[in-house]
Amino acid sequence: MTTVRCPALFVSAPASGQGKTTVTAGLARLFRNRGLEVRVFKTGPDFLDPTILEAACGEPVYQLDLWMGGTAHCQALLCRAAAEADLILIEGVMGLFDGQPSSADLAQLFAVPVLAVIDASAMAGTFGAIAFGLAKFRDDLPMAGVFANCVGSRGHAAMLAESVAGKIAFFGALSRDEAASLPSRHLGLVQADELADLDARLDGIAAMLEASAIGLPDPVTFAPPAEEEPAQPRLSGVRIAVARDRAFSFLYAANLDLLRAAGAELSFFSPLDDEALPTADAVYLPGGYLELHLERLSANGAMHGALKSHVENGKPLLAECGGLLYLLDRLTDAAGHSARMAGILPGTATMQTRLANLGLHSAGLPEGTLRGHTFHHSRAEIDCIPLTQSVAARHHGTPEAIYRRGRLTASYMHFYFPSNPEAAMRLFLP
Repeated sequence: MTTVRCPALFVSAPASGQGKTTVTAGLARLFRNRGLEVRVFKTGPDFLDPTILEAACGEPVYQLDLWMGGTAHCQALLCRAAAEADLILIEGVMGLFDGQPSSADLAQLFAVPVLAVIDASAMAGTFGAIAFGLAKFRDDLPMAGVFANCVGSRGHAAMLAESVAGKIAFFGALSRDEAASLPSRHLGLVQADELADLDARLDGIAAMLEASAIGLPDPVTFAPPAEEEPAQPRLSGVRIAVARDRAFSFLYAANLDLLRAAGAELSFFSPLDDEALPTADAVYLPGGYLELHLERLSANGAMHGALKSHVENGKPLLAECGGLLYLLDRLTDAAGHSARMAGILPGTATMQTRLANLGLHSAGLPEGTLRGHTFHHSRAEIDCIPLTQSVAARHHGTPEAIYRRGRLTASYMHFYFPSNPEAAMRLFLP
């Protein structure tokens, strides 16, 4: 790869829930509708926003996380995208300066100008104060401008624009409109394939943004990492069956890319619908919304048996979060409805109405140390001695137990394979 220039914009906000995904997806659809190639990234560990962003731009969405993937990995992803695209959009996580590393750290490292999205539904002149504070809080932060969300009227938008006049560029406004909203549930936004009218919503948001006459941002120079590790074909010829359906959908595109680059043959199956596994040397059970599909998962005893046979035959199986829950004896939803699961690990889990754990974690496994994150609303009681415990990146974070039975590895952690490609490959080696 060589150095390349591409227009780019980093969409952030003062806090979560301000409309970052709505604006990012709307911009992606707007420029795609203009005939441009758009690549979108999501900052931090997130499986839900990317499904909306992928629908908006028509291309896979990758995560940029300096802690999980490292600077060189993020640099390589951006440089490849810049070589293919007419525009790069990066959606931030939480507020602009929240987290370590933060969205601001990422934007500043790669010199991508920030567009701050602010929910202006209950403010006028204070909009300017918040925008000015975001722009000036840190020296040398590249700032493109500010965008107002949830605006009540044209007059309201004019007041907001006036509050930043002469100080910060005002990119435009989106009105409070149910048609422009993106529904959510306890883990975040509803998945794209659950929204029958998603394309209409995205086109509607793009049409509203068109009225703001937003043009392409200035080009940013993206350089490849000094040394990029070539993919090692450690998994050449290894067949990996990956669960992927509405219950199991929390998959990093970079994880699948790494497995393919290592030579693995991936096939996908549905624990909801399929009664047998594809021919496979290893199985990958990612996370998802199992609690929304208890009856169908419980009724598919044939799949339970197929997975038990796979594990009993000493074949590798990696289960993350929802995958862990699926391996237990029973899962109970927040309303108290309980259903039988695969019964491969002795234990039960119950969904909570409040978050049980959240944060970046690392796990020291016999195969090597992998980084990732945890984010779940369930609590599990598992009658097994853990192989080890994860280590939270935050000093006050709660560790997660990691279980090992033969070649089965199960945990609430979602692993990011590029954090240690060698360790990830070894988890799947027959």
